[in-house]
Amino acid sequence: MGCSVARRIGVAIGGLALLFVAAGHGGIGAANAAPGAPLTISSPAFANGAPIPAQYTCKGADVAPPLTWSAPLGAALVVDDPDAVNGVYIHWIVTGIPLGSGSTSDGQTPGGGSTLPNTAGQSAYKGPCPPAGTGTHHYRFTLYQLPNDYQLPGGLAGARAAQTIADAATAQAQLTGTFGG
Repeated sequence: MGCSVARRIGVAIGGLALLFVAAGHGGIGAANAAPGAPLTISSPAFANGAPIPAQYTCKGADVAPPLTWSAPLGAALVVDDPDAVNGVYIHWIVTGIPLGSGSTSDGQTPGGGSTLPNTAGQSAYKGPCPPAGTGTHHYRFTLYQLPNDYQLPGGLAGARAAQTIADAATAQAQLTGTFGG
């Protein structure tokens, strides 16, 4: 009974952990990215749900905030504003983020990653800049886990690229910051 029960419990716990990650509950904070480790994203500049400091917006230097992540497989990053006046606004798309743990400093693109055009058609980070009078917007920094052999079709940009990435993802982790106009 001992070995068999312990094995079944171990398999059940492993299965639940896999479901937890696949459902996008990777959590925040990263130390290591071994196979089976959770997908995570965080920032030392702001906590999940907290305001994004002005220096990372159009009111400041308009540079990407520092990020830390853990990706057990390859990943892509999409930063969007679901509260934008004309529909979801894509601020930044980075594909080809290699597996493992990583971090960036202010204004850096994740090492090994390629930047795709955002809603404004720029292959760069475009910080939060909600129109005056539209209230506080939520900015989602979503790290999508992608199969290691995944190749994004060429020529995609903005919302089409973001949706294609989301559709291909096997898991996601999200950090949300706020900023008001």
